[in-house]
Amino acid sequence: MKPAFAVNNLSYAYGSQFVLRDLSFSVSQGEMFIVIGPNGAGKTTLIKLMIGIAKIQSGQIEILQSPLEDYSQKRLAQVSAYVPQGLPVGFPFTVEETVLLGRAPHQKVLGLASQNDLEMAQQAMTFTEVSHLARRKLDQLSGGEQQRVLIARALCQQPQVILLDEPTASLDLSHQIRIMDLMEKLKIEKGVTVVMVSHDVNLAAMYGDQLLLLKAGEIVRMGPPHAVLNFETLEETYNCKLLVDNSPLGNLPRVTLVPRKFLKP
Repeated sequence: MKPAFAVNNLSYAYGSQFVLRDLSFSVSQGEMFIVIGPNGAGKTTLIKLMIGIAKIQSGQIEILQSPLEDYSQKRLAQVSAYVPQGLPVGFPFTVEETVLLGRAPHQKVLGLASQNDLEMAQQAMTFTEVSHLARRKLDQLSGGEQQRVLIARALCQQPQVILLDEPTASLDLSHQIRIMDLMEKLKIEKGVTVVMVSHDVNLAAMYGDQLLLLKAGEIVRMGPPHAVLNFETLEETYNCKLLVDNSPLGNLPRVTLVPRKFLKP
């Protein structure tokens, strides 16, 4: 399988403080690749570098076998899409207007929506099950609904790769599953490569084809869930007591935190 992303010797620092150190890995086309790790591991910085929001300081990133620096901003937005953690403050648009923003990379100079743009927006809203909200303002929606709208906007770009920064953060259990099911549907039905940051290691185990575990800006381990989510690696990385066993859903690792009151004296 050809790589959707190839990251080589990537480092990044804020001033003298390194956030990422010498990362090298690849993401195959058509897979769901989930980046996990404790707070401060560099997960969000990595995603922003991979999508071109942050500028590479050292190393190289290739998207679809071309160096990131060779892409114009417009061309990059035609092949890749980014879904942030939440909406900007004071975002005044309706759902339909927001989704139509995803057509901007494909429009001509005047930026007028064509009939094809409107049809693409409708298809994206249907795929993400937000069509009934088309006339609603985004600040009138729940967190889960807003997240699906942002994903619909990304789909409207017709990307080959989509990157998401903690798409299930602050969502209740039902909305977490809906978002993750939506990402899996996108991967299977549209063939889109999905790269996301997640704090939930159990969701990562259930949905990720490959996991990348970071700590303090360095790769601890990468591979399928069973290769990454083992007891020794997770306890050392997260510095807490936990249990790892097989999920009742099948051959998947399940991680359980152990509160202090259950520890033997």
